[in-house]
Amino acid sequence: MKRLLSELHEERLQLLINKKIVKHERDDHVLQAIERKLISSENRKTEVVKGSVQVKITNVEKLSHDLQDALYLCHYKWLNKQQDSFYIEERMEQHKARFYRNELVEDVLIEQKESESHPVLQNSEPRNKDSFSYDRFAAVQYAERWWNSHNSAYQNFEVNCTNFISQCLHAGGASMRGYPNRSSGWWMQQKNWSYSWSVANAMKSFLTNSTVGLQAEIVNSPEQLMPGDVICYDFQGDGRYDHTTFVVAKDQENMPLVNAQTYNSRMRYWAYEDSTAYTPNIKYTFFHIVDETSSK
Repeated sequence: MKRLLSELHEERLQLLINKKIVKHERDDHVLQAIERKLISSENRKTEVVKGSVQVKITNVEKLSHDLQDALYLCHYKWLNKQQDSFYIEERMEQHKARFYRNELVEDVLIEQKESESHPVLQNSEPRNKDSFSYDRFAAVQYAERWWNSHNSAYQNFEVNCTNFISQCLHAGGASMRGYPNRSSGWWMQQKNWSYSWSVANAMKSFLTNSTVGLQAEIVNSPEQLMPGDVICYDFQGDGRYDHTTFVVAKDQENMPLVNAQTYNSRMRYWAYEDSTAYTPNIKYTFFHIVDETSSK
């Protein structure tokens, strides 16, 4: 079972290393995402020169004498070369595979989505004239330390992307406020939390409107972001934001590389064209966190 799964993902890895776009079925979202990653890499003058993949089976369910389902984790590592620079990108994926008479007959990437959106009250306070001291280095350190694990100091969720970004911002010195009103401020305390702390659409609203404490300004392009900044994603382009990522580095073309959770990723290219959630209608909002070195 593990051998067959490892062989499947090794084949997918080799598609990237050998730059081979294969014909695929219309509904094969994984191969479509690999194809978009190849095209994106070519446009960025980037190539995967080496890689590895590890499979860990977490559960096996026997459905009948001949039929079994397996849940498993897949850990990809890619060594990317861009111009004269190298960097390692990592990703964790959760899959469900079906075996019939010990043959692999189906493999599905498990897609986890937020169940609903929550409103956030707009802030009515005048903008704070005091400088907000944001330690970008500490925030990025946190994002690098915890991108693939959960910090027991915080509540964690099955869909954890925005909670992870909030933890990064908090590690950078952003202060919580608004407790115990879940629709106000930005906080996590006593096994409770504001919507803005844990829900992508609510965080986007909070960062857009916050005028005291943790504040951000929307910039027009990803090149304007710095490590420690935030990107919000509306995959369907319907006005409801689904995902958030945290900028940890810039590539050779001054484009952001991001860390994220739910689909745990490290040093991933910001545009998410290689995501199975990607659609041509995707919209992004780029947030530059305001601190003492930023214009307010």
